[in-house]
Amino acid sequence: MSQLHIDPSHLTAARLTPPVSKSDAQRALVLAHLTGHWPLSSLQSEPEADLPADVRVLKRGVEALRLPPGPLRDVDCADGGAPFRILVTQAAVTPGARVRFTGTPRLGERPHGALFTSLREALGPKGLALTEGKPWPVELHAPEGTQNPVFRVPGDQSSQYASSLLLGSAALFLREKRPWSVEIQGTLTSAGYLELTLTWLRRFGFTVEESASRFTVTAYQPPQNAPALPGDWSSLGYLLLIAWRTGGSVERADPANAHPDQAILRLVQPAGLTPVTGPDLTMRLEGKARAGLVASGKECPDLLPTLAALGCVLPAPSTLTDVGILRVKESDRLEGIRTLVAAYGGRTTLEGETLTLTPPSAPPAHFSMNSHGDHRLAMVSATLSVLSGARLTLTGPECVEKSFPGFWRQMERTGVRLSE
Repeated sequence: MSQLHIDPSHLTAARLTPPVSKSDAQRALVLAHLTGHWPLSSLQSEPEADLPADVRVLKRGVEALRLPPGPLRDVDCADGGAPFRILVTQAAVTPGARVRFTGTPRLGERPHGALFTSLREALGPKGLALTEGKPWPVELHAPEGTQNPVFRVPGDQSSQYASSLLLGSAALFLREKRPWSVEIQGTLTSAGYLELTLTWLRRFGFTVEESASRFTVTAYQPPQNAPALPGDWSSLGYLLLIAWRTGGSVERADPANAHPDQAILRLVQPAGLTPVTGPDLTMRLEGKARAGLVASGKECPDLLPTLAALGCVLPAPSTLTDVGILRVKESDRLEGIRTLVAAYGGRTTLEGETLTLTPPSAPPAHFSMNSHGDHRLAMVSATLSVLSGARLTLTGPECVEKSFPGFWRQMERTGVRLSE
């Protein structure tokens, strides 16, 4: 991995621009494919190089599924957990599809078994051929017909299973003209992402009925146009904090967007920061830090590393709860947060599922961090550098391509000096 030296000693105010929302784009791409709105017009104006890598992966996967049935298709999901889980279900509900999935070793280590089991049970063990390598390849031959119109899946491992199966239910409803359901067993983690999926299904004209823990696709009315994509709230989290430190603002910040990471607008307020909206979906944070913060991994797991960076410069300890889910992300993000805080001179205490973060009495002049190939750890390390004024040596900066290819260009807008 390469190294990047980050010098935040010459900061200036700037208007910062996030990429399109990775989570929104993935759902919209699948629904555009299913409903005849392909290609998705709101992605056409985005330069390919500025699209998050996960969006590019999912787009290539959908394009492979749009080809006529026939030879085995190869789909490389790289490190994309959501693209892999979404595409596995879409392949399984595409009659006659034959797909060989590959990915990074880390993606192969992440849990997927519950999704595979749900697909086998609903589509029929004789019809669906799904062969797992160790860990790759995963080879899937889709059946021509289906069995039981209910997907049953546990909710405690990942909300991506339920979202993937709901998108699959939409595909099956369009093809079979009968209701298809997803039944969630137990408590659902990261429920906001399932709400995001429901929002996009309804935007594209699907009726989804909810009862207890069951979600059923029951009707479809074609929309006149495919909905536009918002900015990425995960990326806006970094940019809002950087803009707060530099006196700037951010674009594409729609407070009405359903993305779970929009919770940052609420979670930073007890710490003393207030979001202020401007014209044309611009936004900034105002105020002076006066306290610590509290956030839960059940609500917004991808936001916790960003909030941990902010916690390092607050005047009091912060508390992150339900942090176990962070261990099965692109890296062990719980350990990544603890490593970052220690490198910065702070302390963490882990008791069960609760992490207490105590900032140092004074920031260091310099700290070092290894991203371990995790895009969020790379960007929160740089965010902490800007927030504190401490220089940073970052190992593995190139991984930001996964969700925010233009991140380093946005940093340079603020006067940050980058050198390899």
